[in-house]
Amino acid sequence: MREAVVAIYHFARTADDIADEGDQAPDQRLCELKAYRLALEDTLQGRQRRDPDAPWSDIFRMLAIAHAKHHLPSAPLHDLLDAFEQDVRNPAYTSRDELLDYCRRSANPIGRLLLHLHGVNGEALITMSDKVCSALQLINFWQDLSIDLPRGRVYIPKQDAAAHGIHWPPGAGRPSGTQCERALVAELCDWASATMHEGAMLPLEIGGRLGLELRLVVQGGLRILERIRRMDYQTFHSRPVLSAADVPTLLWRALSMRRAFGPAR
Repeated sequence: MREAVVAIYHFARTADDIADEGDQAPDQRLCELKAYRLALEDTLQGRQRRDPDAPWSDIFRMLAIAHAKHHLPSAPLHDLLDAFEQDVRNPAYTSRDELLDYCRRSANPIGRLLLHLHGVNGEALITMSDKVCSALQLINFWQDLSIDLPRGRVYIPKQDAAAHGIHWPPGAGRPSGTQCERALVAELCDWASATMHEGAMLPLEIGGRLGLELRLVVQGGLRILERIRRMDYQTFHSRPVLSAADVPTLLWRALSMRRAFGPAR
């Protein structure tokens, strides 16, 4: 199923680049994403794009092959485009529920598509997949504060910030890393960790190679949170990353996972 995974990756990567890369105005980006969505609908409906030089021909040709072979569900693909359009608009998020709704469309579709490719279904498993994917998205947000905030991208919910006496208008730049700001990031990381633990049984339920790979995904996300804690939640100034030195720890933790999966502390 590697070809299908590659097709989905290039579909998502290209749409993400339309939303984020280059110097186009927001209206131009939204117009291009609208055309991209029409091309997706043509592909899902089996309508041939006769012009070999049409935009994104290679991407949708690969996606058409994957769809014909695996009957890809359309909703996750459209949800991804909804999220990329939201990125262009760059809204502020008032509550955690609003941010999770974004994660539902930006992250969860990937997990659902991969489960579909592997023939894994069932409401309980899909719910756990959504938890893992949303947690990974949240972890990425708190990992990337030093990158996103100077660009005017504020994913921290206003309610969480206000609870710590913090108010950042979009474009305010990089915070100074005060005790209140670090306490805020700590609380957000705890939220991400709790969300990950809600779905962490997924790889054990699935088993096999996919289960092993998902164990590493779960442990990788938790390891990033561990890195953030060790730097005293100062992700306003630097971005923690994993390296080859983390591989033995990740492998050991992945292989040691049990059904009584406890909190990562």
